[in-house]
Amino acid sequence: MQHPGPPRFCAVGERIELAPRSPDPDASYEWSLLEKPAESTLSAPDSPVLEIEPDAPGIYRFALESPAGTHEQRVRVFPDVRRPTSFDLERDELPEHDPEDVSIMGPFNEHRFGREYPTLEDGTYRYEIDRQPGTHRYGYVPGEDFESAVWEEVTVPGPGRPRVRLDGAVDEEDAAVVVTADATPGTDSEYDAADLAVEFYADDRDSLSDADLEIDEHVVRVPLADLEEAVRVHAVAVGERHSVADCVVVHPDGRVERPNDPPEWARDAIVYEIFVRSFTDPASFQALERRVPYLESLGIDCLWLTPVLESPTEHGYHTTDYFDTASDLGTREEFESFVDRCHEAGIKVVFDLVINHTAREHAAFDMSAAQVPAYDDWYIWEPLEEAAVEADDLEGGRDVYAPPSRITADGQTEVADYYFNWHGIPNVNYDSLAVRSFFGSVVDEWVDVVDGFRCDVAWGVPHGFWKEINERVRAQDDEFLLLDETIPRDPAYAECEFNVHYDTTLYYALRDVGNGERPAKAILEAATAPDREGFPEWSLHMRYVENHDETRYLTECGEDAQRAAVAAVLTLPGVPMVYYGQERGATEYRQLMPWEGDSRATTFHRRLVAARRDSAALSRGDLASIESEADSERVVAFARETEDERVAVALNFGEEPAQVELDCTLEPTDLVTGDDLEAESGEGSTTLAVEDVVVARIA
Repeated sequence: MQHPGPPRFCAVGERIELAPRSPDPDASYEWSLLEKPAESTLSAPDSPVLEIEPDAPGIYRFALESPAGTHEQRVRVFPDVRRPTSFDLERDELPEHDPEDVSIMGPFNEHRFGREYPTLEDGTYRYEIDRQPGTHRYGYVPGEDFESAVWEEVTVPGPGRPRVRLDGAVDEEDAAVVVTADATPGTDSEYDAADLAVEFYADDRDSLSDADLEIDEHVVRVPLADLEEAVRVHAVAVGERHSVADCVVVHPDGRVERPNDPPEWARDAIVYEIFVRSFTDPASFQALERRVPYLESLGIDCLWLTPVLESPTEHGYHTTDYFDTASDLGTREEFESFVDRCHEAGIKVVFDLVINHTAREHAAFDMSAAQVPAYDDWYIWEPLEEAAVEADDLEGGRDVYAPPSRITADGQTEVADYYFNWHGIPNVNYDSLAVRSFFGSVVDEWVDVVDGFRCDVAWGVPHGFWKEINERVRAQDDEFLLLDETIPRDPAYAECEFNVHYDTTLYYALRDVGNGERPAKAILEAATAPDREGFPEWSLHMRYVENHDETRYLTECGEDAQRAAVAAVLTLPGVPMVYYGQERGATEYRQLMPWEGDSRATTFHRRLVAARRDSAALSRGDLASIESEADSERVVAFARETEDERVAVALNFGEEPAQVELDCTLEPTDLVTGDDLEAESGEGSTTLAVEDVVVARIA
């Protein structure tokens, strides 16, 4: 399986990584560049893992010499769409600081502060960079005080990314599979759907070549006569920009599979996140197993556990042993017993996969710090003069607040790479074949035990490795779930990588609405953001009001806003997530589960979950607009609809009940409470009294 994988797609100015799959760390791999655009000056680096930045649009064709033979991989590069962008911040918005020691961070530098520095002009910090159209989040950090960072957003004007979806069916008369591309223009595009180009590509791993594809604009025919094994067909829609690529697998018997589609069970899933060492006291797998009936009573069907592997920390994200469960939680057998009990209750279990970094206490880090040859390149080490720390900040030893360092044979100091201020979890190096092999084996170890991975710091791991992991888990279980923590979210992770994505856009909108900084209708703009952001149709988005990294919504925004926010998550499209304790009135983000807590809030959550379960429109229906008038901007209304059912939802984030007039007639029962609506119906309209949420079928 050492072929580097499917064709890759990017734009000029984007970096892309190519690497052998399931590599032998002791083997030899050599890349060569067989074809490139005439104006390109790119060459193939002399390393088994390529990190390239194409400098001209067109086709690049690479060859990889490996122990398993020679493999080819193509990279299709589209024109540069970046525009000059200024990331600004008024000096007065930062707390007292030294203006000579202010840095900027964001996705553009992988959230590393102390690397890029702005200019200060007339009281405004300014950092200029080329960015693609869309909304970009960035933070200014005074000195090393990450906790005092001030975050802002800037929107770069321009068209959004188009989208494409492939579907196929057998044409019996022609003995071929007809694959049709449904292409959709991006937001603010000048293209109509029919005007978008669609480029089709055969997969370089298969016997099928581009010449075998019979292409007619948005349709391609795949003859079955000489097809002895399954083949893959990829497609990209192209307007001003290019889409996330889609793929279908065509089998010799005419069957067509869509590898990008999420597991069927995930489309209706309601997730419950448990911070493992705070849900029971004491924390153990056996104690968790005893609480499964409680999870059943909530109506959830997917459980996300924070890390359960060996770690010196309470939260578990500093992993020291990837092949055994944490000794304080219990044995692997006890963990598997808990998973089996969840399965008996109809609950899937998602496992927190932490492979961007390890604990600095991990044995491999000790070996790398000691420059043992087999481990020397397991982590990213930078010369001190290039790192974002001063020599005085390096204390060595095990001080978690000091960046780890090592002294090389020639007496030079090197500092381990890390994100944010996470000194205790050094980033592993995916340029290392040994690292790629190791974490591939970690995935293999657990894929048969759980039903999915929530992938921590997914944005820190190369796309090529996630594509490999996606195929790896699907080969063993095509209903396995992959959920990415990518903040802010990025549609590129939907391309044969992840099924479900953190919905950071809705999260921030719900916070702003709850704090009174934006009107309630902002949640509708956020809920439809995936289309504008270029996410493909098959993407699912996990929607939440809080998680283990965030302050509690109740604490920040109050009870009234929280009830409306929870109702939004459980009535909007997507995959709703409830964070443990949210339903019991918890006020601290990792506190012990308040079992004696707010039973009224628990009943509210149960009723919302039940309403979603009982309504096809709420669980799988499309989001639709509904004309409404309210006496407060703290109120918003929308509809969910299928062919057979339409449901109206009205939310009130305010402290006082509100009156809302909808341009439709409602059935008399509130689907959440089961009570009669407080409503007056007119000709084609209904006036409601809304305390927090009203959900009713449209007559």
